[in-house]
Amino acid sequence: MKKILLLGSGELGKEFVIACKRKGQYVVACDKYDNAPAMQVADERRVFSMLDGEALMRVVDEVKPDIIVPEIEAIRTEKLYECEKRGIQVTPSARAVNFTMNRKAIRELAHTELGLKTANYRYAKTFEEFEAAANEIGYPFIVKPLMSSSGHGQSKVDTPAELQKAWDAACAGARGDIKEVIVEQFIPFDYEITLLTVTQKNGPTLFCKPIGHVQKGGDYRESYQPRQMKPEHLREAQMMADKVTAALTGAGIWGVEFFISDKYGVIFSELSPRPHDTGMVTLAGTQNLSEFELHARAVLGLPIPEITQERMGASAVILSGVETHNPDYTGMEEVCAAERTYLRIFGKPEAHVGRRMGVVVCWDTLDADQDALRDKTKALAAKVSVK
Repeated sequence: MKKILLLGSGELGKEFVIACKRKGQYVVACDKYDNAPAMQVADERRVFSMLDGEALMRVVDEVKPDIIVPEIEAIRTEKLYECEKRGIQVTPSARAVNFTMNRKAIRELAHTELGLKTANYRYAKTFEEFEAAANEIGYPFIVKPLMSSSGHGQSKVDTPAELQKAWDAACAGARGDIKEVIVEQFIPFDYEITLLTVTQKNGPTLFCKPIGHVQKGGDYRESYQPRQMKPEHLREAQMMADKVTAALTGAGIWGVEFFISDKYGVIFSELSPRPHDTGMVTLAGTQNLSEFELHARAVLGLPIPEITQERMGASAVILSGVETHNPDYTGMEEVCAAERTYLRIFGKPEAHVGRRMGVVVCWDTLDADQDALRDKTKALAAKVSVK
């Protein structure tokens, strides 16, 4: 049995803990607030700010974990190098976590060092630099904080009149100490995908079938698998994902995001070194192993002989429309009465307007009508209300 220190205890961490517990592991879940979703299924919990490096190392000294698994961006990630020097396994690696927690670092690695195709981009630390970058990139463009999550601070800017509002939103949505933004060329893509990529300690890199997804304000709203795409585009995406994950090193699952366009080809967008929110569609049994089971096996060094596509699946999020403590839900009976449908309420103790509180996942056979399945899933998710 391994002792796992989970840094971040959201809904993705909760499913990861469940997968680890099914493997007989001991998990200590951490977050900045108590009773976070993963804490509800873990063996122990710790409540502290992971941006406090001294507090983080105190918890490491106290827990003495065999493995550290980061689940969020707001971590004093440079401390993880120290943990690795002590012989603690960091998932996928301290290098991977440090690079991917900062959009600047991962973009420079992907574009400059590895030569992957990306959107044109600039950085800005002040409003004046932001304005200059906008003029260089051209309108429309996308602005994102260098460190954020779930689309916080991200927006599309169509005209100069929107600059100040976009700058203020990006600064407000930033996490951690980094007060810098990336100004990114807007790519008129045909669709976007997440390519879940699994690197193993003692095995080949494996790829799940592409997951199509729809985002709003940079945050996922629905996903579906498999997303059909041209074989040459899929091969290029797999090549890019293999290249960047190998450069970052380590074992685990990665959510590698791409824009796909007949005009521009395959464009690398972002990468997360952990289970991806769009991958919650795998909870519908779309694969022989969910993304959480895959991550647990990779982290523990257990073999993954193959990943097979078993079903077609779709997911749609449940958002809160209210601010409340200890939320209740209506509409669950109607969702649970639907065939080939699963409802997952995350168990977050507080609801905020626009916060993701649950997900509906539906499945069908591989030859089913995918558009109809997506419509069904979104309609069912809309029936659940947070009270």
